[in-house]
Amino acid sequence: MDDWKKKAEDWWETSIIEMSPGVINYRGHPIQELIGNVSFPAMIWLMLRGELPSDAQADLLGHALVAAVDHGPQAPSIAIARMAATCGVGINNAMASAINVLGDVHGGAGEQAVAFYQEIDAMVGGELSRDSVAAALEKRSAIDKYVPGFGHRFHPVDPRAPRLLQLVEEAAAKGVVGGRFATIAQLIEATLAERKGKVIPMNIDGATAVVYAELGFAPPLCRGLFVLSRSVGILAHTWEQMQQGGRNKGPLPRDATWTYSGNRASSAS
Repeated sequence: MDDWKKKAEDWWETSIIEMSPGVINYRGHPIQELIGNVSFPAMIWLMLRGELPSDAQADLLGHALVAAVDHGPQAPSIAIARMAATCGVGINNAMASAINVLGDVHGGAGEQAVAFYQEIDAMVGGELSRDSVAAALEKRSAIDKYVPGFGHRFHPVDPRAPRLLQLVEEAAAKGVVGGRFATIAQLIEATLAERKGKVIPMNIDGATAVVYAELGFAPPLCRGLFVLSRSVGILAHTWEQMQQGGRNKGPLPRDATWTYSGNRASSAS
């Protein structure tokens, strides 16, 4: 019986949570000591990294999470949440429907950008310069012309990116982060502008990737962090749609039907 009990206890071995009657410890910290003393961004850090961040690190993480909360119903995830809400499902179902479309194309660029910055950093090595980053970018472009984190189909200049970079620069000046990945991102932006003959500005994914890279988060975690951030907007839009009502609202109004491009039956002679 003891062997069976030990096997059962080891089945889901974890260093994240310890729990027994009257005891809840996250990463070794009693929950009652965390409540009221730790911010939500700091709690995310603790759960993912196994240690509490400094207040300045938690603040910078929180800034990135705030920046990506919502982008309106023109974003597929938000539109899907609102459509799902009109189908009579619960709030969790609508949120899950939206979160499930946050993939490589919609929601994954932040992860890709962090990996991209790290790749450029490894290729450059040593001191950063416009020439060294341009050379690394040239090598990468020969393989993949897509540059994650730059350009936006809606915004000529993404208003979120400059503010996040400003906050990273302030954090670097205080020694909270090193600032190397911010420099890499800015040099990439300058190189792209030189090549294209016009500015291809950093977007929200590129800017949050700077924050996450500076804070040392692994690329796959950055997609999860985006999901946490965007879930706030998804929840807000789901709840608003539930208050507005409506039944079975699709992507188009009833009198704006889609363009049919298939065959048509010939009329009877």
